[in-house]
Amino acid sequence: MLLNSLNFIFAFLPVVLILFYVVPGKWKNVVLALSSIFFYAWGEPVYVVLMLFSAVLHYMMGIDIGRKRKRNQSAVPSLVFVVVIDVFILGFFKYYGFLSGAVNEWLGTGFSTSALSLPIGLSFYSFKNLSYIIDVYKKKCEPERDPIAFLAYASLFACMSAGPIVRYADIREDLYTHNVYMSRLGEGARRFILGLAKKVLLADQLSMMISQIQDAGTPMSMMTAWIYLFAYTMQIFFDFSGYSDMAIGVGKMLGFDFQENFDYPYIAKSVTEFWRRWHMSLSSWFRDYVYIPLGGNRVSVPGHLRNILIVWCLTGIWHGGTFNFPLWGLYYGVILIFEKYVWKNLLSRLPGWAANLYTMLLVMFGWLIFMNSSLDAVGKILGALLGFGASSFIDLTAGYYLKTGFLLFAVCILSARPVLKKFSERFVESSAITTVVVYLILFLLSIGGLVFNSYQPFLYMQF
Repeated sequence: MLLNSLNFIFAFLPVVLILFYVVPGKWKNVVLALSSIFFYAWGEPVYVVLMLFSAVLHYMMGIDIGRKRKRNQSAVPSLVFVVVIDVFILGFFKYYGFLSGAVNEWLGTGFSTSALSLPIGLSFYSFKNLSYIIDVYKKKCEPERDPIAFLAYASLFACMSAGPIVRYADIREDLYTHNVYMSRLGEGARRFILGLAKKVLLADQLSMMISQIQDAGTPMSMMTAWIYLFAYTMQIFFDFSGYSDMAIGVGKMLGFDFQENFDYPYIAKSVTEFWRRWHMSLSSWFRDYVYIPLGGNRVSVPGHLRNILIVWCLTGIWHGGTFNFPLWGLYYGVILIFEKYVWKNLLSRLPGWAANLYTMLLVMFGWLIFMNSSLDAVGKILGALLGFGASSFIDLTAGYYLKTGFLLFAVCILSARPVLKKFSERFVESSAITTVVVYLILFLLSIGGLVFNSYQPFLYMQF
């Protein structure tokens, strides 16, 4: 089931909210756990077993590690065991096709190279559960002994499919207090509608444009190539941030405060700042559980360079099992090293608009690597962007999309910056009536988009 499906919006969510608000406090986690299992089984009836296995494994090993820590016994074997299991499951499902193909090529074997169907949300709930185990090991939180409460955390449907990566320590109190009231319900509903509008009214429209350009199957003009890359740059932001908004909104309706996942990343004035603003739950996860344990920046310069490259290679590998993803990760690792050690002072002296332009160009080229598993395709589009191999500077296709997509592009640019939020806070949300009317219009437009264009899966569900 998808958060942007009519089944979820008009059937699943209302029923869950009613049950959640009606039942006594001690039964609320039961409602959350059962509804989350149903939510996951709706789309993954087989892989729900894998999700439950992960929850049971981390629950039991959390208690085991907590017991050993209290007895001053070494919990390292237990921690290593869980990490190995998690890495094996992730590697098996995400990289089987890639690794079996490599083995066949090197050893002449005949393993099937067909990629396995990736369980929805596998990377997200694996990292979420792993953060719990590591925090218990480091004594940052006590092991959860209530199996229902832990299952509610491990399977929480709001952030199951595409994050944000919610840490147990951040919501443990919420699992027991369940502070829900009308103002929080309203705040959650507004956040959900905003995310739905980002997805349906912006990301999905950009997706159709991208598909049409791809289906044309002819050499792109230079302008068409830039429109194509700009559209993807905006699509992935509004698609992913839209999901995060919806997940955070549903969380608020259920009494949870999830970590923010985006903070206007496209206004960043360096790539380093961009990654402080983009997918913040993943960036902070790698910082806290990989980068800092490796020594962070408290090591020699060669050690620091090593740590950066390891983290960003792993970040790329986390996203997928094709060659472009680790390449994408290393691309950012190298840029961050240069920003840290080579042109840091130069960046600080650039005007704000120039620093932002520098950042956006590097980010857009990064998305070019991210979106294409074929390096040949990357080379052809990159050539067209720079004028090499392009059919012309501008053609009828580019003119058509500039004309028909002008308003969409303008709205995307404004929405990707704080200007609309500031306008909304000053003029729209200053009046309760105006707030209700504006969000009702956004909701109806979004539902209309779902009805007439059908809903599209979120991009990050494939990672």
